[in-house]
Amino acid sequence: NGASYPTTPDDDGRIRDVKRQDYFRKHITACQSAIQKGSPLIGYFAWSLLDNFEWAFGYSQRFGLVWVDYESLERTPKDSAHLYSTIIAENGLKP
Repeated sequence: NGASYPTTPDDDGRIRDVKRQDYFRKHITACQSAIQKGSPLIGYFAWSLLDNFEWAFGYSQRFGLVWVDYESLERTPKDSAHLYSTIIAENGLKP
C-alpha cells in the first residue's frame, strides 16, 4: 500500500517526506501487531517504487519511494526509501 504526498526536493536535493515515513511506520506497526495476534500475514509491499503516471490523476500524484524529475528523468530516493530499506533489512520496525 502507499500514500501520495507532494513532497519535493529541498535546496540540498533531499526529499524529506515525513508524512510518508509516518504512514509506513503506522502501517508496519499494525502489521506487526496483527502477526503477534496470530494473523497469517506474510508480506507487505510499498506502492510504488517510482513516482509515475496515475490513471486518474496523471503525473500530479507522487506515490513513489523514489522521486522522479519528469523533465530530466533523474531519480532520487526519498527519505521514505531509506526507511523502507531499513525495515526490510531488519524484518520490521525495531522499538
